[in-house]
Amino acid sequence: MSVSRLPSSLWLAACLGAAALLPAHAHTQGVQPVPQNVVQLSASGVVEVPQDFLTMTLSTTREAPDAAAVQSQLKAAIDAALAEARKSAQPGQLDVRSGAFSLSPRYSKEGRISTWQGTAEIVLEGRDFGRISSAAGRVQGLTVGQVAFSLSREERARVEGQAQAQAIAQFKAKATDIAKSFGFADYSLREVSVMADEGGMPRPRMMPMQAKASYSDAAPVPVEAGKSTVTVTVSGGVQLR
Repeated sequence: MSVSRLPSSLWLAACLGAAALLPAHAHTQGVQPVPQNVVQLSASGVVEVPQDFLTMTLSTTREAPDAAAVQSQLKAAIDAALAEARKSAQPGQLDVRSGAFSLSPRYSKEGRISTWQGTAEIVLEGRDFGRISSAAGRVQGLTVGQVAFSLSREERARVEGQAQAQAIAQFKAKATDIAKSFGFADYSLREVSVMADEGGMPRPRMMPMQAKASYSDAAPVPVEAGKSTVTVTVSGGVQLR
């Protein structure tokens, strides 16, 4: 006796009908249950310290009818300034480097290029404020354009470590208090993130653009650092148990 084959459309319908009869838990197999008794919280550690890193920018401007002449004048001024500043250089305490360089045309009323104007910079930076300000005072032909204070890499790492320790301790204390307040004996950590933020980032200060009269009149550039606030925030979820 032979058994006749069902048409493909009827066979598909039969399969779908059988699937509908499966137990409900078969459709939800593999779905993770919603976590219970989980609390999200955060805590911060804040440390304020004096800024220990100084960045001082000195610049000069030249103008002439010929672009090549302006470039040549700027190069001579920057080379002389770098040579003078490097006499006081000391790694980490006073580092000297060239800064921005720009050259642009200036136009007459008729729309033609009348002259070329260029600006060049050198940058003095480091942790020895006295050495930097004295070197800046001896540089001739350039004026102080910007002074910015910040934290050195080493100091930032040290302070972040302190703020992080504070934030973690506060996070743990807060999690313990919350667990007890809800009638639980303890908690376990589910996930956590740690983020650091330094307030009081380098803030440039514009200085009076006054040329020094002569080398004998050169004096250290007055500087006074402020403070930086480093904040580390710990946030995450804990499982009350």
